[in-house]
Amino acid sequence: MQAENHSESYRDPVCGMEVAGDGSKPELELDGKVYHFCCDGCRTRFRNDPEAYRTARDPVCGMQVERADAAHMARHEGNRVYFCSARCKDRFDADPDAWSGELPTPEPQPEGTEYTCPMHPEILQDHPGDCPKCGMALEPLSPSADAGPNPELVDFTWRLKLVAPLAGLIFLLEMSTHVGIPVDEWFGHPLFGWVQFALATPVLWLCRTFFRRGWSSIVNRAPNMWTLIAIGTGAAYLFSLVALLAPGVFPAEMRGANGAAPVYFEAAAVILALILAGQVMELGAREKTGDAIRALMDLAPKTARRIDESGETDVPLDQVEQGDRLRVRPGEAVPVDGTVDEGSSSIDESMITGEALPVEKAAGDAVTGGTLNKSGSFVMQAGAVGSDTTLARIIDMVSSAQRSRAPIQAMADRVAGWFVPIVVGIALLSFVLWVLFGPTPVLSYAIVSAVSVLIIACPCALGLATPMSVMVATGRGAHAGVLIRDAEALERFSKVDVLVVDKTGTLTEGRPVLTDVLPEPGVSEGDLLSWAAALERGSEHPLAEAILAGAGERVAPERQATGFEAVTGKGVTGQIDGQDVALGNAALMADLGVAADPVRLEELQADGKTAMFLALDGSLVGIIAVADPIKKTTGKALKGLRAAGLRIVMATGDAGATARAVASELGIDEVHAGVSPEDKQALVADLQGQGARVAMAGDGINDAPALAAADVGIAMGTGADVAVESAGITLVKGDLGGILRARILARATMRNIRQNLVFAFLYNSAGVPLAAGLLYPLFGVMLSPMVAALAMSLSSVSVITNALRLRAVKLKR
Repeated sequence: MQAENHSESYRDPVCGMEVAGDGSKPELELDGKVYHFCCDGCRTRFRNDPEAYRTARDPVCGMQVERADAAHMARHEGNRVYFCSARCKDRFDADPDAWSGELPTPEPQPEGTEYTCPMHPEILQDHPGDCPKCGMALEPLSPSADAGPNPELVDFTWRLKLVAPLAGLIFLLEMSTHVGIPVDEWFGHPLFGWVQFALATPVLWLCRTFFRRGWSSIVNRAPNMWTLIAIGTGAAYLFSLVALLAPGVFPAEMRGANGAAPVYFEAAAVILALILAGQVMELGAREKTGDAIRALMDLAPKTARRIDESGETDVPLDQVEQGDRLRVRPGEAVPVDGTVDEGSSSIDESMITGEALPVEKAAGDAVTGGTLNKSGSFVMQAGAVGSDTTLARIIDMVSSAQRSRAPIQAMADRVAGWFVPIVVGIALLSFVLWVLFGPTPVLSYAIVSAVSVLIIACPCALGLATPMSVMVATGRGAHAGVLIRDAEALERFSKVDVLVVDKTGTLTEGRPVLTDVLPEPGVSEGDLLSWAAALERGSEHPLAEAILAGAGERVAPERQATGFEAVTGKGVTGQIDGQDVALGNAALMADLGVAADPVRLEELQADGKTAMFLALDGSLVGIIAVADPIKKTTGKALKGLRAAGLRIVMATGDAGATARAVASELGIDEVHAGVSPEDKQALVADLQGQGARVAMAGDGINDAPALAAADVGIAMGTGADVAVESAGITLVKGDLGGILRARILARATMRNIRQNLVFAFLYNSAGVPLAAGLLYPLFGVMLSPMVAALAMSLSSVSVITNALRLRAVKLKR
């Protein structure tokens, strides 16, 4: 169970997390009240069913509590519990079982949920538990859309809040004795040792999960970081406990004038606190990968409006069957894949194609579940449902690609695979040799030697080597507009040699603008634009927005249109000043008997533009074109990326002519146009199959599978949330130049991490033989655990100091 105190921040009514009310997080106003959320997924779930998340019942007093305003919240057996006051919370904390009958029903995982280990993806079982290889808590294979925060993250967070002050206090007490402050004399030597014992023991108890994982690694013969942590900190604690209880078993030269033997409770406590902090950081980053899938799940509506003999009724989405007739109203998401039976509309299919322009749909046209209906109402026939829909396949691809990634500590664990057995073997060998050949008292010397080896090999610096560099690098990257999810993204990106880029929103602005106004002889540019703008004022099409914005910028005369009519898939018509006016494509002109200009049309399309003809009383009076402009920084950024040795490949769902026009202007030779989300993922897999290390840069929902499947995904921060959450690197400003900055930072960080690992192993490896007693036969001197602890501290200082150098890395070329 974990309790949280709510101060001045707001509480997310869906997941219970505390959220700053500074506008940096999603918000939603409902019935005059503003609700604050930790992510878009929680906001969407609340918007879909606000009554399910508004209030909760205090199990102690029975009062209804506003979840967003609850001052106190606890987590008990996987369920969130809200209280009206501190008094009720305290009564609950004192004896949760007494109130168990008053608790709300827990939120179970769906039937058939499989669980896997984040460190060992090959582990699969049908129930929660611990990984048989490393002891880590298993997680659902695919997160539920309604899941709350990661229970292990919540658990470790509140443990860290208790561990940090205890470890900090014992560290200050111990270090004060080394800078001339006689704290030990103030307490009295025996009492000072017991004070450290009293502070360190709760730390070990709160971090007992690490020892369980270490034990699992030993039992399963899979040595890893947890093996070192458990053995090293356990040895330091047990050595100190023996020194405190029976100082006489140690040689006289190891004891001070007061007869007390040295204790190392602070080493065990501080190491465990640092490791726990690292775990909280890692779990927080890993929870974001689940947000990507939850954001995808939220695209599909929870219900569908089914039409049958009895009329129209709303039914749960999982009850929709193939062949059902469904009504989709304006502003609603299409529930499943299918075809239009009746009516027409424009559909925002950006989640599939990445294109900003809605697609006109009429009877017989295919529609995709999760896409957004804009203005019209239509009836569709359900085709693919359930796990067969396009959205479900995208979710499955993102989930599968995320699970295939190695854990962040893979490098350290590979090293630990041989380092741990060697260290333990040296400690045992040292113990045996001292028992057989050492001076009297042999047992004391043997214990000191073995424990010194384990203490000096304790993986404090090894555990800090990657997190410290990543922590500094992520801060440095954030200042440069580059958000980095974890160390693995940096490691992979430093080795990338192929960059696959989406077009819309990545190379281009992602929104159409007016580019050409081409009047026929005798017609002014102002009149042509004025007629077009008058017609488009009645339209909700994005092209209309571009024309109206362009007319405003060019100060075209304002006219009013009457008799407005939208012709699905062709354009719009109306009357202006008593004259018939039509604006649309070549098909609309053909219907009206107006001769269009095919040569000019082809020229505009070759430049990647969308052309519209305008006819007045049956005669062509001009052409208006819009296009998605290339970002100003794109050309320079691509030039720098090529100079950095990257091969550039464009992959877009847009038409071939438009894609080739943009590629030609930017000097991109390899273009894949008209590709689906599956095609983008297949392209990434094909390049990887050729031995390339691939980065994918995109901004749309359609890019999510490829972003997750690539060696590293790079998302535009101005794009879809699911793209951002599927990527390892996010460019906050959507500036492609950020990729070059990320490349420089990635290489500098990996170089820094390798240096840190060298520092860590250099100190430990050099100290192990000395701790084992190598100097005793030559000089009659033993390396005491105090020196071993000092060497361990020096290695940590070296790692931290070296990592801080990343703050000065220059990210511009």
